[in-house]
Amino acid sequence: MHEDLFGICPYVTAQKLLTGKWTLLIMHHLSVKTMRFNELQRTLPNLTQATLTKQLRMMEKNGLIIRTVYNQIPPKVEYSLSELGDHFKPVLDALQIWGNEYIDYLKSNSY
Repeated sequence: MHEDLFGICPYVTAQKLLTGKWTLLIMHHLSVKTMRFNELQRTLPNLTQATLTKQLRMMEKNGLIIRTVYNQIPPKVEYSLSELGDHFKPVLDALQIWGNEYIDYLKSNSY
């Protein structure tokens, strides 16, 4: 049923676009600056090369990021947020605020 609502319901649509485990963290890092593949991989050391490649391809296909290939030797590829991805920055900021509030809640309740 959820697939039927993709592109119709904003919550189902957003959930589908953000299903990758690393999508939010990748978008966070790209919201700060344009990054190369290896730079992203160093920033997220628990993320395998194959998974990062898969996530970046999915995000590019969904229009969230832009992959820029420079015609040089050795090849240079950079990733940045697309205009649509850039519109997600306020959501990232809100998630950071809420996440910090929840961390405080956990600390105050001894979790």
